[in-house]
Amino acid sequence: MLLLPLLLSAVLFPGGDNEHAFQGPTSFHLIQISSFANSTWAQNQGSGWLDDLQIHGWDSDSGTAIFLKPWSKGNLSDEEVTELEELFRVYLIGFIREVQDRVSEFQMEYPFEIQGIAGCELHSGGTTVSFLRGALGGLDFLSIKNESCAPAPEGGSRAQKFCTLISQYQGIADIIRKLLLETCPRYLLGVLDAGKAELQRQGNEARGLAVQWPGHLLLVCHVSGFYPKPVWVMWMRGEQEQPGTQQGDVLPNADGTWYLRVTLDVAAGEAAGLACRVRHSSLGGQDIILYWGRSTSIGLIVLAIIVPSLILLICFTLWFWRRWSYLNIP
Repeated sequence: MLLLPLLLSAVLFPGGDNEHAFQGPTSFHLIQISSFANSTWAQNQGSGWLDDLQIHGWDSDSGTAIFLKPWSKGNLSDEEVTELEELFRVYLIGFIREVQDRVSEFQMEYPFEIQGIAGCELHSGGTTVSFLRGALGGLDFLSIKNESCAPAPEGGSRAQKFCTLISQYQGIADIIRKLLLETCPRYLLGVLDAGKAELQRQGNEARGLAVQWPGHLLLVCHVSGFYPKPVWVMWMRGEQEQPGTQQGDVLPNADGTWYLRVTLDVAAGEAAGLACRVRHSSLGGQDIILYWGRSTSIGLIVLAIIVPSLILLICFTLWFWRRWSYLNIP
């Protein structure tokens, strides 16, 4: 059935009973992409995520999970991992065959791609909300809401037909309920506990820079090393946000943290009193504030530009003098 890979994505990584909550990631989800080129070639891709941090991959050639973090297994033993990997591999093979057998029945034409996401979110108070959504060719196809299959409007009659079909299998419905409402929340709490030393790190770094040209200053606030991804950065004058603030994209560092650059173009005489303010969940309610200091920042920029230029000029002069002296030796 079309839901098999999503069911497996939830069962592959069950968790423990740890209920310690902390400020950090709040959701776990797995993404599966199944590509069908023709009746004889198909491929599955899988990945697991804590919010925007990928912690699992799937090697389709060997049929094994890839654990991208030392704590990605949560509290699973090696024996449990081996058993679940084998179960997942078998079901993925079955999923490919099942879809190919039903291509004509659901009036699908090659090539096509099926996407799925399944997981759970941790809300305040320790409650969890689970979800499962499927898509066909990039368009919403169905979702599981209140333990029942809900066809998406974009899925048309094909999605309605599938939900009618899946409703006939009570066993599958029971598995979906158990995995989404029990297994996923347990795993989320377990892996958060196993990885909290890294997930709670407070390696935030914020620094300022200014680029000057006649009559203008471009103030740059660079924030790096934060996790999770949501962050608020703004150039301020006192408590007043500056409407000209330009925010770039939040981009990933190699270690799984994020960085962001925020700029403000101001007239040279209007920079006094400006500051870059950073708010992030890892700061414990204490904002980072970088105050603009005209003399210090511009002085550093002048030194960074003038000193290397002087060194280069001196070296060139010495080289030219030695060469001229050599050429004029009688």
